[in-house]
Amino acid sequence: MSYENAWLNYRMRQDCRDKKYFSKVYAGDNCLYTQTAVRELEIAAREILDIKTERVGNCETAGIWLKLDQNSEAGEEGYHIREKDGRIIISSAGGRGLLYGSFALIRRLQLEQTLEGICIEQVPSNPYRMLNHWDNMDGSIERGYSGNSFFFQDEMVLVNERTRAYARLAASAGINASVINNVNVRGNATKLITDVYGEELRQMSEIFAQYGIRLFLSLNFAAPMELGNLDTADPLDDRVKAWWKEAMADIFGRIPNLGGFLVKADSEGRPGPFTYGRDHADGANTLAEAAAPHGGVIIWRCFVYNCQQDWRDRKTDRAKAGYENFMPLDGKFKENVILQIKNGPMDFQVREPLSPLLDGLQDTNQILEVQIAQEYTGQQRHICYLIPMFKEISDGSFRKNNWGMAAISNTGNDENWTGHDLAAANLYGFGRLSFDSELTAEEIAEEWAVCTFGKNEKVTKTVVKMLLMSWPAYEKYTSPLGIGWMVNPNHHYGPNVDGYEYDRWGTYHRADHLGIGVDRSSRGTGYARQYREPLASIYENILTCPEELLLFFHHVPYTYRLRSGKTLIQHIYDTHFEGAQDAAELAVLWDSLEGCISEKVFERVKKRLEHQKEHAGEWRDQINTYFFRKSMIPDEKGRHIYE
Repeated sequence: MSYENAWLNYRMRQDCRDKKYFSKVYAGDNCLYTQTAVRELEIAAREILDIKTERVGNCETAGIWLKLDQNSEAGEEGYHIREKDGRIIISSAGGRGLLYGSFALIRRLQLEQTLEGICIEQVPSNPYRMLNHWDNMDGSIERGYSGNSFFFQDEMVLVNERTRAYARLAASAGINASVINNVNVRGNATKLITDVYGEELRQMSEIFAQYGIRLFLSLNFAAPMELGNLDTADPLDDRVKAWWKEAMADIFGRIPNLGGFLVKADSEGRPGPFTYGRDHADGANTLAEAAAPHGGVIIWRCFVYNCQQDWRDRKTDRAKAGYENFMPLDGKFKENVILQIKNGPMDFQVREPLSPLLDGLQDTNQILEVQIAQEYTGQQRHICYLIPMFKEISDGSFRKNNWGMAAISNTGNDENWTGHDLAAANLYGFGRLSFDSELTAEEIAEEWAVCTFGKNEKVTKTVVKMLLMSWPAYEKYTSPLGIGWMVNPNHHYGPNVDGYEYDRWGTYHRADHLGIGVDRSSRGTGYARQYREPLASIYENILTCPEELLLFFHHVPYTYRLRSGKTLIQHIYDTHFEGAQDAAELAVLWDSLEGCISEKVFERVKKRLEHQKEHAGEWRDQINTYFFRKSMIPDEKGRHIYE
């Protein structure tokens, strides 16, 4: 399928002030990354400045000099950009840094910022900046909302020009690793570690390598049984260890740019070490020992919980599971094992507290996992700009020796990559934030808007306003005060207050005729005590608990007065009316841009915003009606709520 260039949609500039720099480029080192960097600078010069760049063999005559400097304090992936004596020098200790520096320079061109006197030094905030794709080999994508996979189709691996376009987009935002297949590894996906798909993966890996991206694969823990004909996958069995060592030596030998493997084990039916009476350290370390001689890492997901919970049991708490499973193993994992931990203790809800495991583990490498696929936040049919949320949870307190951020990707083979054009702001924003955690959500939104739609003050101001109001709006008309889960089971789209209330997944709101919320204090499930002080005491006390998380930690009467002076039930009514109104305003704001945006993009977004407006009204009516029927307390403002 055809594809667009998203935020690399270059537009011709009328001014010529920066042409002098781009007319001649010198790369002292002709490594893989500098070749890509020079090619990207040439494309930008041609499409933005309307000039052809000449590659010269002398730095003295160059307008742009890509300089490898082993003494650079920016490191292998950081860069320093400065103007000196009428030319721009991009320096780094590594080729990847020169590539990122080149994209940063191009971004300044797009933003129409001056290059004269430029002096920027940037070191990546996270060593691992990773996309996790939940793509299946039949071409479907689990929780995919923008078409089918561009990695797989009909049990085959796809390698084509879109592969390169994907790598280019990802690298331009700062991504340096990509897991291409679903963590739920089944069927032919198990064979990705064999030579059945070896040639295609080698080709894909080589394309990724040109853009500084390491290829990762999701791994089936039971592969020794499914591929090796062993009768066990016990990680401490010598036969299993030998099988993994041979398998790792084979695949790393065939794919030099392979970074390692992502593993989902003992989770939602996936095989793991629990079957054999082993723990997660046993499972991860066996794989890590096999991967270590080849420089490979094992990324082990911590999404492990009892998915056969009895709703009648009010003490078992899914939120506690990650901490209970992994805290006792702190310090027991190999150095090339990294635990991947979801931002919250549940599952990518619109509002959750930060997982206590992230702050609790002191001697274990960690990657923070977030989701830009919007599984529970509108599924790319609603605008929900998630970077403000990620800013709140990515302060770096979880950083150990090897750390990073990973996002469940929102891409597919739709022409615009992300289905909803504005959902691309989450893809771009995740990359930029993981590379530079000092950026604000507003700065990222503005960058993306200008790079995507061009330099137009009205467009930029309007789009940024829409993005920044979208997450609060979605939270208002869906789940109040951190409770979550009021969605239809299985597909997770649309309102269904009791959809998960009596199921096995541990996702309850405990609403009755008097109040709502889960008591996670020491009087309830005890989850709040998993946090370090002072957070444990703050969450424990209803008076000090942040109100945006109030119902996550406490069962609260409808008549309880919030700090605003409103009762809880009135807050529920008000926010759902306000949220639906915000969704209507988003549509109005977009309509004001007609004629300023290409007609195709304008109409695509307009159609989604019309749906969002209507759907937000459905959320409002269902949630408000449900709680009115539960509480029989009328709206103080006399608005229409269905009885």
